[in-house]
Amino acid sequence: MATILPRRRHRLALSKRTAQLTQSEIRVMSVECARVGGINLAQGVCDTELPAPVGAGAKEAIDQGRNSYTRYDGVDELREAIAAKLRTYNGIVADPATQIIVSSGSTGAFYAACLALLNPGDEVVLFEPYYGYHLNTLLAVDAVPAYVTMRAPDWTFSSDDLERVATPRTRGILVNTPANPSGKVFSRAELEWVRDFAVRHDLFVFTDEIYEYFLYDGREHISPATLAGMDERTITMSGLSKTFAITGWRIGYTASHERWAQVIGYMSDLVYVCAPAPLQWGAAKGLRDLSPEFYQRLAEDYAAKRDRLCGALDRAGLTPCSPQGAYYVLADASRLPGATSKEKAMHLLARARVATVPGEAFYHGSDGDNLIRFCYAKTDDELDEACRRIEALTIAE
Repeated sequence: MATILPRRRHRLALSKRTAQLTQSEIRVMSVECARVGGINLAQGVCDTELPAPVGAGAKEAIDQGRNSYTRYDGVDELREAIAAKLRTYNGIVADPATQIIVSSGSTGAFYAACLALLNPGDEVVLFEPYYGYHLNTLLAVDAVPAYVTMRAPDWTFSSDDLERVATPRTRGILVNTPANPSGKVFSRAELEWVRDFAVRHDLFVFTDEIYEYFLYDGREHISPATLAGMDERTITMSGLSKTFAITGWRIGYTASHERWAQVIGYMSDLVYVCAPAPLQWGAAKGLRDLSPEFYQRLAEDYAAKRDRLCGALDRAGLTPCSPQGAYYVLADASRLPGATSKEKAMHLLARARVATVPGEAFYHGSDGDNLIRFCYAKTDDELDEACRRIEALTIAE
C-alpha cells in the first residue's frame, strides 16, 4: 500500500528582490520600435561608425588566437592604455597593476563595485532624472535609493538638497556626468558640494563618466576624483562603448584606490569572469592610436546632431531641454495625447514611427509624466528622417 506523505507548502518562488525590478523601459520601447519598423531614438545603441584602429585591433587579436580568458582585471595593454588616458584627459593617476579593473561595460563595473562596497540596506543618493540601470543595480544588491530631484531646464540642485536626504544609513552617492537622460554636465561648484557632502558623511562617490567626451558649448569634463579629499572615496567608472561606438562589446572599467580595486575585481570575476578577450585589445589599440582630433570631431559632430534634433523638437512644439553633454534630449511632451508619458511615447511611435523613452522611466514619482527622452546617436540620414517625421506629425495634428 502506497504511503501518503503530508502535503508540504510549495516553496518555489522568485526572490524578494525581483518584486522591485522591472525590465528597462528603454528595452521595452526598442522592442516596440522593431515591431512597427520605426526609427529607434529610444536606446543609446550608437549607430555611428566604428573607428578603424579599434576594429583593426580586435581583428588582429582574433587572428592571433587571443580568444581565451584574460586576467580577471583585464589585459595589461588595456589597463595601461586606460591609465594613460586617465592621466592625460581626466587628471587621475591610477596604477594599472593595482587600481584599474576592466569589466563587462560600465554597467558591469557599477554592479561589481556595489557588490564589493555596499551592504543590504545601505542608502545611495541618486540625482533624478536618473538612468534606470543605476537604480536597478542598487535594488539588485538590496541597497536603498534616496533621490535628489534636479530642476529643469538646466537641471539644477543645491547643497541643501543633498543634506535633506542624508540619514545615518547613507553610504554613497552616484554622480553621472555628463548625465543620461538629462545631458547635464556637473560644474566644479556642484562637484565641490558633492565632495563636501561626501566628506562630511564619509561616503563613497560612484561616478559614471561614460559620456565624458560628449561635451558641448565649450564645457569641461571634471572627474570628481581629482577634487581634494576625493581620491580614496571615489570609484571612477567609464568605458569605451559610447566613445568608440562599440556598445555591444561591453568594455568598461573602474579606477579606484587599491583598497577597493582588488575586491571590485573579484566581484567582476565572479559575475562576468572577464570582458571579451579580443575586444579588449581592440579597445586598447583605439586608446593608443586615435588622435586628440578624433575626440574633438566627436564632440563637434554630436553637437550638430543635438542642434538638428532640438530644432525639430522646437518646431514640433515639444520644447527640449538642450543638453550640455551626452547624447540625449528630454523634451516636454505635454501637447501629445495621453495621460502618462508612456501613452505619449506610444502615440509618437504609432503616428510618426519614432521610438522614444517615457520620462516616467527616469523618476521615482510623477515628475516625468510630461517628458520623453530622445537619443540622437544615429547616422545623419536616419536622424534627419526622424526629425522630418516628428515635424510632420505636428503639421498633421
